[in-house]
Amino acid sequence: MGLIIRQEDLKAIIKMAEKSAVEVCGFLFGRGEGGNFIVEEVRFVPNRLNSPTAFEMEPVEMLQAIDEAEERGLEVVGIFHSHLKCPPVPSGRDLKGMRLWPVVWLIVDEKGNYGAFVLEGDRIREVGVEVV
Repeated sequence: MGLIIRQEDLKAIIKMAEKSAVEVCGFLFGRGEGGNFIVEEVRFVPNRLNSPTAFEMEPVEMLQAIDEAEERGLEVVGIFHSHLKCPPVPSGRDLKGMRLWPVVWLIVDEKGNYGAFVLEGDRIREVGVEVV
């Protein structure tokens, strides 16, 4: 099981994290195939908390993004966000979100580091990221 993402999409997320004083966040849309999650589109959604240490996607834009993706036959395969000045691993707050959204969570930092994680029961497991 792994996350497959285009290099330009991963770079766009990292670049946004580098430039932002708050956590950036959004959706990874695509499809599941053979146990992998293939990202076909990255969609940034404003962080309504406007915080450097937490994120919540703006609900109206979140629903709009999902509706538009579904119209094109895409599904939510992941959620991404950034961590500023701390490692790109799930926090306690992220764990709560992972229970609500049981998809791959891609976390980046402002230095270009990243990791992808899934929740299996109560255990967080890191999954591979294949950059194509």
